[in-house]
Amino acid sequence: MKRLFGVTHLCLAAALLAGCGADESAATGDVVITTWGEGYIEEEIPASDFEDGWNIKFSKFLVVVGGVRIADDTGALVEITTTKLVDHVAPGVKPVATFANLEAKPWTKVSFEIRPAASDTELGDGATSADLDAMKQGKYAIWAEGEATKGAVKKTFRWGFGVPTAYTECKGEKDGRETVGVLVTNGGTDNVELTIHGDHLFYDDLQSPNAKLRFNALASADTDNDGEVTLAELAAKKLVDIDPADGAYGTGAAGDVNDLGAFVTDLSRTVGHFRGEGECIATDPK
Repeated sequence: MKRLFGVTHLCLAAALLAGCGADESAATGDVVITTWGEGYIEEEIPASDFEDGWNIKFSKFLVVVGGVRIADDTGALVEITTTKLVDHVAPGVKPVATFANLEAKPWTKVSFEIRPAASDTELGDGATSADLDAMKQGKYAIWAEGEATKGAVKKTFRWGFGVPTAYTECKGEKDGRETVGVLVTNGGTDNVELTIHGDHLFYDDLQSPNAKLRFNALASADTDNDGEVTLAELAAKKLVDIDPADGAYGTGAAGDVNDLGAFVTDLSRTVGHFRGEGECIATDPK
């Protein structure tokens, strides 16, 4: 194993990788990995997008992202094992990693991770040193903080999620066509966005493609009426006790999810996407 360009190269197929014995004149290109939270996180989720008329505005949306792996069908692999903490409320696309001088060809197996902050987590765009310290102390992978409003009613939330998730077998649209993994061209750069979907935290179904955005049930969990909906309060709200008018809150095959705290935590594992609306398989990291 040797370190090149800040990326760990496992020379499983040495002749295929620059720096692992490959011909230096071979066609190569770069892959640049970025992340973005879209307008939903940077600006707001408008009331028109909610079934029950709430508006969501985030003040922080911290994500620890990294552990990017790129492989081809032969088993050749490049990876960066570290992570970065970024705040997606800060505007703009944020850099994660660059893979330089990869062989020009399709690399069809791409994955990344969102996992709790650790000693090797770097400070990325938008986040502060205080943010990083808090994420490490809380062992959080995601921190979502903001305000929900509906007319004169306001509810704040500050939710930290520590469940690690690996997003594997990623594919998404590139130049109008669905592309599995990344495509490296000679002298070119494949710019790949790991897109964070903050609206997923408010879905009313864990698995249905027809899930709707709702907040009434979450707001009703604020039983002490202090204006803040905590994860502890969500955990105390059983799914069977939700008013049917506020949504069905389907769990699909997730039979161990019985309360809103577990429900929202499970939803936090679905925020990672690939090239915008592209999909990956969300699993436990190996």
